[in-house]
Amino acid sequence: MARSPLTLAASVTSALPRAGVVGVAILTERAAGRYDTAVADLDDGRRVVVRAPADAEGVAELTAEARALRALTPGVRGLLPFRAPELLGETGIGDTPAVVVDFLPGYRVDAAHLPPGRGAATSIGEALAALHALPLSIVRTEGLPVRTPAQVRDDVSRLLDRAESTHRLPVPLIVRWRRAVAAETLWRFESAVVLGGAGAASFLFEDAESGAPTVTGVLDWHGLSVGDPATDLQWLASAPTAAEDVYAAYAARSSRAPDALVRERARLYAELEFAKWLVHGFDSGRDDVVDDAVGLLESLAKGVAGEDLVSDDELDVDDAIALLGRTPDAAPATDIDTSMQTDAYDPAMLSLFLADDEETAGRDDSRTGDVRGTAPDVVPSTPAPASSRREAPVALASPPRKSATDAAGPAPADDLATAPIDISALVRPADDDPEADAGRSAEAALRHWTDQAERGEGGTRDAR
Repeated sequence: MARSPLTLAASVTSALPRAGVVGVAILTERAAGRYDTAVADLDDGRRVVVRAPADAEGVAELTAEARALRALTPGVRGLLPFRAPELLGETGIGDTPAVVVDFLPGYRVDAAHLPPGRGAATSIGEALAALHALPLSIVRTEGLPVRTPAQVRDDVSRLLDRAESTHRLPVPLIVRWRRAVAAETLWRFESAVVLGGAGAASFLFEDAESGAPTVTGVLDWHGLSVGDPATDLQWLASAPTAAEDVYAAYAARSSRAPDALVRERARLYAELEFAKWLVHGFDSGRDDVVDDAVGLLESLAKGVAGEDLVSDDELDVDDAIALLGRTPDAAPATDIDTSMQTDAYDPAMLSLFLADDEETAGRDDSRTGDVRGTAPDVVPSTPAPASSRREAPVALASPPRKSATDAAGPAPADDLATAPIDISALVRPADDDPEADAGRSAEAALRHWTDQAERGEGGTRDAR
């Protein structure tokens, strides 16, 4: 931590003048992030969390989260089957803002370890369905972002334009993603209140009387807006065993119009994290990031070769004409402003998206892999060392979002385009194909990217 827990505790008394702090501890999952965070015990028995950003992006995100939490009035909270943090106060540490919220107990479950069947998976689906059923007026009244399906589609198209302008995007992915953008049926959805990109780390669990994990709290509200519900489901690409049950519970509890292609859009958004990473590398002048992104994109292109996100049956003549009109040529694209925030890449999502199933296959199936990261650690005698600013991507077992603290059977053969990504599909055994060396090189590139990002952009700050 750049700031000591005692410094953060002092800010609590500034935000809550009548409160006295009787204890303080680091709040961390030992993950990287852009926040300094501590949990404090007050003399009135309450336990609160104080957070202060470590960089400019964190400042903007924390400001957005405070605004979103203010929009969650008691009436709105009464419509949700889980708790959201309550904004108790705001203050500053020097020129840096800080917020104080109530502490939500619970533990987290890594996406890769999310168990199938009744319990955590179905509870997440039901929680998201309840969130997406909130009245749109909640967001509109507070002046938070509102995007129609047409605007969401345009955002994706602009991101592709920007990624193509780098001339490093593999052509098969350009075609795959342009076909998806051109498919009218893919964008026939009803906008809803969304978190704007939930992840497995967004959900806090407690064990019900039956012993099954149940979602009791949801974090990461800075992206609260009206938009595509699929943005809150894209992380399921990294939950291979539980995705089917999450989707089934979500559909069963949804009170909105049926969305037949929500999985296809969620898959598209997950894949586009690679494009965002590429654009970030170019915009920041980081050749190492560009090289890593290109390696990941090439591996992804091999893994989805011959597949389309949307089948030909769902593309009509108008779609085909639109696709032809969007086919890239050799001319570089002009500078384009995009509301997709292409510099807001999610490196953690990338490492979740392409994970090594061989490592998880040998683990004990009885383990849920829960991360009880909300429990405070003992305060060390000296402040923890400052970390670098960017959150480090982590292995499949630890899925924080960019700004977060990043047994269902296999998908049927006719649904490969939306099945969770399997690294084994990207790397072929040596005795099956003469191109095995290339496959192994791709896998090595993925591991290199994760290691490099951990060394160059990781840290010890908590991102909760």
